[in-house]
Amino acid sequence: MPESRPESPTGPPAGGLEPPPGLTSAEARRRLTVSGPNETAPARTAGMLRQILSWLANPLVLILLAASVLSAALGQTANALLIAGMVLLSVTLNFFQTYRSHRAVELLRESVAPTTTTLRDGEWTVLPRRDLVVGDVVRLAAGDLVPADGRLLEAAHVYVQQAALTGESMPVEKSASGPDEETRIFLGTSVVSGTATAVVTATGRATQLGDIAARLAARPPETEFERGTRRFGLLITRTVVLLILFVLLISVFRRRDPFESLLFAVALAVGLTPEFLPMITSVTLAQGAVRMARRKVIVKHLETIQNFGSIDILLSDKTGTLTAAEMSLERSCDSFGGPSERVLPLARANSAFHTGIRNPLDAALLASGDGIPPEGRKIDEIPFDFERRRVSVVAEEEGNRRVLITKGAPESVLPICVAAEIAGEIRSLDEETRRRAEETYRDLSNKGLRVLAVAWRDVPEKPAYGLEDEKELTLAGFAAFDDPVLADAPALLETLRRDGVEVKILTGDNELVARRVCSEVGLDRERLVLGADVDRTTDAALGAVAERTAVFARVSPAQKNRILLALKRRGHVVGFLGDGVNDAPSLHAADVGISVSSAVAIAREAAEVILLERSLRVLHEGIVEGRKSFGNVMKYLLMGTSSNFGNMFSMAAATLFLPFLPMLPTQILLNNFLYDLAQVTIPTDRVDATYVRKPQRWNIGVIRAFMLSVGPVSSVFDFLTFFVLLHVFHASEAFFHTGWFVESLATQTLVLFVIRTAGNPLRTRPSAPLTVTIIAVVAVAVLLPFTPLASALGFVPLPSTFFAFLLSVVAAYLVCVELVKRRILNRHAL
Repeated sequence: MPESRPESPTGPPAGGLEPPPGLTSAEARRRLTVSGPNETAPARTAGMLRQILSWLANPLVLILLAASVLSAALGQTANALLIAGMVLLSVTLNFFQTYRSHRAVELLRESVAPTTTTLRDGEWTVLPRRDLVVGDVVRLAAGDLVPADGRLLEAAHVYVQQAALTGESMPVEKSASGPDEETRIFLGTSVVSGTATAVVTATGRATQLGDIAARLAARPPETEFERGTRRFGLLITRTVVLLILFVLLISVFRRRDPFESLLFAVALAVGLTPEFLPMITSVTLAQGAVRMARRKVIVKHLETIQNFGSIDILLSDKTGTLTAAEMSLERSCDSFGGPSERVLPLARANSAFHTGIRNPLDAALLASGDGIPPEGRKIDEIPFDFERRRVSVVAEEEGNRRVLITKGAPESVLPICVAAEIAGEIRSLDEETRRRAEETYRDLSNKGLRVLAVAWRDVPEKPAYGLEDEKELTLAGFAAFDDPVLADAPALLETLRRDGVEVKILTGDNELVARRVCSEVGLDRERLVLGADVDRTTDAALGAVAERTAVFARVSPAQKNRILLALKRRGHVVGFLGDGVNDAPSLHAADVGISVSSAVAIAREAAEVILLERSLRVLHEGIVEGRKSFGNVMKYLLMGTSSNFGNMFSMAAATLFLPFLPMLPTQILLNNFLYDLAQVTIPTDRVDATYVRKPQRWNIGVIRAFMLSVGPVSSVFDFLTFFVLLHVFHASEAFFHTGWFVESLATQTLVLFVIRTAGNPLRTRPSAPLTVTIIAVVAVAVLLPFTPLASALGFVPLPSTFFAFLLSVVAAYLVCVELVKRRILNRHAL
């Protein structure tokens, strides 16, 4: 729901210290330089030099650089320069592509960074929270996160949720003139109701939360994306180690030159290791994040994109998702449904005086009349909470008469009423009167209207009022509101269902309203469970119930969280769309917490994804972009562990029977560099429409299947090439190296056209950049033996008959890979 912060009708908050004038911009900059940004943990962005050094510190890179130095010392200058050049080119390309990607994402993240209203240069200004310094004066309202540790200067009916620091489950009242523990507020807590002004006393690591963060320094839980990357890394590492040991063992057995054998083994390891994976991943996900931003979806962390695309269940409130979230007051009536002149003035006074989050119902009430009653003055309030489902204010009317006005869900207000206003008369709320009052609000609910009950009682003068005063009320009547269903909601729900995302509605409304709205959008109205039923269900059973249920009505935030966790335990990837103060726990607990730019600060902070427009269409487009990004990452992984693995395996196996190395170490490195270069444009490629039609998750089984199936197919064609080179062309060592260099690079690069799609490669067009880079790399491989660089690289020109053989081998290889690919994808239901 939109965050609204109207000025308090009673004027500025009373009590407390005289607010200081705030800081000047110059003084704030000076203090920021001394104390650093207001962050409990330093940003994880490494400097340019540190990033370059981290890539150079890769063990394989260090071995190659050492080999380059040793080659130069032994007089092999050409080899030394070639090795060093390729390593530096790889690192440079890796760095600049990754740096640009992270910079793009950082700019997106800054667009939704938390802000706070601060007094600078005598004016209230909205600033990034990280720029706060000690001495800043900040203004707070319901729904705000407390931006730093501070001391209250002014406060009006302020309640703060500080469970994150103290473990207290209920909000704590704060004041500007009480004891020290009442005037202190802390970073990491949130304002539930009221308005306040505070001066910052500590920022960043010096805050209470910063001290806890420094002592715990706990790493965040491993995401599915990180877990998948780690498992893939282990698979590659084991394969590389086995390959190196095998090559070294054969080299020792064949009594080859130790240095050349070691360099050959390292070159093989480099050839098999997907060293561009971090860069390809970063660029692909960053480009996905930029495309998502164009579709009004902001992702805070790149890893979230894969989780976003994996969502198979979305939990959301119906307001703003299925309905327009634009409330209009349809009617007001007394307890029996007759006309009433009392309901609206009382309801408007309650909406105007309470300092909690202004919801669309409040906005509709205040827009329906003059708002605050004349001569009315607010005395106190009892804030809304999800257990009571009501909010009360105490107002002083003419003649010093004090009235407690309560507004809330009819089910929560009726039980505390003892009388009712009917046709201008007050009657005792006996059993028959209560029954007819219940029928009135149920009839309104059955029409799909949101209903509020309004009640009142006279109260005596006293310093403060609390829950004990909410009793023996007189029911004034009901106010009913219409929130029309969005015209495109049924079609969007069907689109999400078609693409593997089941939407489940968790609403605080009663079951009558929920059934009516859900029936209009095509959700199964019979599959409805109440919050009271959730409380009676064990955690183990709740998961099964939640899977079968489309709508949950009258659920509290704690019940929403239980439902979410139950679905996660059943193996679902759960997205949670929330925008309220009490949605933060569920946003944290979900696989993907989703909020909207108009949500309260605590919800935006807790979410990983921010929608700039609350719409199922926007959310669906974001999910599709997430799947596309992950699909392109998977292409690189399948390439690196299929044909590339086959070529490296062929090279290792060839050392068993060849009297010379099948390819020189520098040629292997050049082959690998060109091969990786062809894949740099994978992030620009199109993704199959069928791929985005279902949630996608890490599947090491598919990667392993490609390695063990496509790899051997590649090796078969490599051995065929060996045979033809040796027994048809009677190749010399240099001819063999050149011929196989061209054949291996052509097959393992062109096969990307086949692997990039799950369907027929002739029916789906790759992107223009990908096509250009693949063709360019193959052209370089074919032309290189005819250039002046050939002799330095150990290449010789090839006859035209070899290229005729090459065309037939490439064509046959691509057909075989296509057949194997289809069998693997069918087996894994992809």
